[in-house]
Amino acid sequence: MPQAHDQLMKTIPESHQDLLKDDAQAFSYLATLTAGGAPQVTPVWFNTDGEYILINTVVGRIKDKNMRARPKIALCIADPSDPYRYLQIRGQVVESTKEGAEEHIDVLNLKYRGNPHYPKHSPDQPRIIYKIQPEKVDPHG
Repeated sequence: MPQAHDQLMKTIPESHQDLLKDDAQAFSYLATLTAGGAPQVTPVWFNTDGEYILINTVVGRIKDKNMRARPKIALCIADPSDPYRYLQIRGQVVESTKEGAEEHIDVLNLKYRGNPHYPKHSPDQPRIIYKIQPEKVDPHG
């Protein structure tokens, strides 16, 4: 049986797998749809669990509301050293959970800012993790 890591990496071309690694510190630009059908794009931190792309946000933000109501999304993961090299991904939110979300934002803060403690933990702003299954992947550059 293939390991979870193998599942995601089978969908991402080998030429662009480095963009998913923590040391790349690549940002992802998340596109969702509003209730009125307008696109909304947000730069977000991300990582993977080997099977899914993981996005972390605060409950109640626009991207949270959009992904809950309309789970089809698009991502663009850009190479920080060459903006013409990127992954364009269309996919779907397959799960969301508050479990482990506070710890996950600390992991992402370490990846992007080098500090293992996210400075804005707040009980009145609970965090949530979205698991995204890539369905179509287009590498560029």
